[in-house]
Amino acid sequence: MNDLIAKRYVKALIDGKDLQSATAVCSDLKTISSAFGEDKFVSIVTSSEVKSSDKVELIISFLDNSSDDVKNLIKLLGANKRLNIIPDIVCELETQIAKMNNSYTGVVYTNKELSAEYMSSIEAQFSKKFDVTLSLSQDVCDYDGIKVDIDSLGVEISFSKDRLKSQMIDHILKAV
Repeated sequence: MNDLIAKRYVKALIDGKDLQSATAVCSDLKTISSAFGEDKFVSIVTSSEVKSSDKVELIISFLDNSSDDVKNLIKLLGANKRLNIIPDIVCELETQIAKMNNSYTGVVYTNKELSAEYMSSIEAQFSKKFDVTLSLSQDVCDYDGIKVDIDSLGVEISFSKDRLKSQMIDHILKAV
């Protein structure tokens, strides 16, 4: 639910802005979003005993010389009692900036570490296929095969040994 609300705020925030100003807004909001990792800060922001104007002033005090857009957004979120969605707004804003930049990130899941040469080869192939700038990271887990997940593009490609075995068995059984 928060992500849907965050999308509307981000849409209004970046409407008519260029990449540089959107990036500046994102960096300011990242500064604020990092404070949500502290339990004391979260308890202050979610507390019903602290006035919303005090919460807004606290959050604005984190920024040195931010734009009026960020200050107005914080005031609007404070008035609507939605200060807790700032991390969701940052995530959505990063996604929109990536779309504006045509650069995306993804994850490769495997059960053993792949060489840097192989990873760059995968990046190059997918970058060429989707005509984007792609950066892949690697997650070594218990996945028996290989899976490439580029969430912001909505792409997931996988090859599983278990699935291959079951498909071969099904094919053989159908042939018999």
